Amino acid sequence: MPIVCIGAHDAVAQSAAAVAYPAKTVRIVVPSSPSGGTDLIGRLAAQKVGEAWGQNVLIDNISGGATRIGINAVAKAAADGHTLLLTTVNFAFAPALYAKLAYDPVHDFVPIVHIANTVSLLAVHPSLPARNVAELIALARARPGELRNGYGGAGTVGHLVAAMFQSQARITLLDVPYKGTGPATTALLSGEIHMLIANMASLLPQVRAGRLRGLAVAGATRAKIMPTLPTIAESGVPGYEYSGWYGLWAPAKTPATVITKVNEAFNRVLEDNTVKDRFAESAIEPVGGAPEKFSAYLAAEFSKWRKVVQDAGIKAE
Repeated sequence: MPIVCIGAHDAVAQSAAAVAYPAKTVRIVVPSSPSGGTDLIGRLAAQKVGEAWGQNVLIDNISGGATRIGINAVAKAAADGHTLLLTTVNFAFAPALYAKLAYDPVHDFVPIVHIANTVSLLAVHPSLPARNVAELIALARARPGELRNGYGGAGTVGHLVAAMFQSQARITLLDVPYKGTGPATTALLSGEIHMLIANMASLLPQVRAGRLRGLAVAGATRAKIMPTLPTIAESGVPGYEYSGWYGLWAPAKTPATVITKVNEAFNRVLEDNTVKDRFAESAIEPVGGAPEKFSAYLAAEFSKWRKVVQDAGIKAE
């Protein structure tokens, strides 16, 4: 790989950018409505980082287009670090779902930090005679296309996660789309559907109350909030892994010194005990690390979701 030399003028400019940054209010665009984990993480982190910098750090919700409108707004923003993007796993599977995007997720952005992961849970209605994933798979194979699986709409992460589960478990379910995870959860509680893979924070109270049965978590490791519950991978579907995640980006060509400063600030926030406690309440697990680590993670995510979408033949609405 060729070695790129930075000239004296460029080095001085980068250093000056770091010293001056932030020179004004920093806007973190969240490309969805003000609710859910993205907003919780964004507002909590923005407050802590703003206090450390002595500068306003504000969340700007730009919803629409299944996050694409807000993401594109950041792609077109000035590359000075004063407009950042906080979004989720949608960022990684959108290129596989949509033939054309107004932005290039690889070349129009620079990754800053992998902020956190969320835990998802595979839950079933208590009437279903399956007390673990192996029993669920056996039941689905005995009744192909009969067990009803819910998710929050075509082309959503819930749709992709369920498709990945069916592919790797070699089963066929009857997929039932809803207008969001909330309605799908209501359908599961009523027995209208048999199973759902969704955010653990929303399902866990129902599991603890006995209204739903939790079978396994979707991530690579067991969840700290419920360590006795196995993963799907260790329950009969080797290699299955899904973690919802949150990350921070800046527009491409943002000075490296600014990226470093933002990365360091957010990593410090993730070590804050107040932040850790708030995250734990919502089954959110802090990650952190260098931009390079996040970049490698993203490359794997782009590849994984492209395969899931292609194998399942999923089309975005």
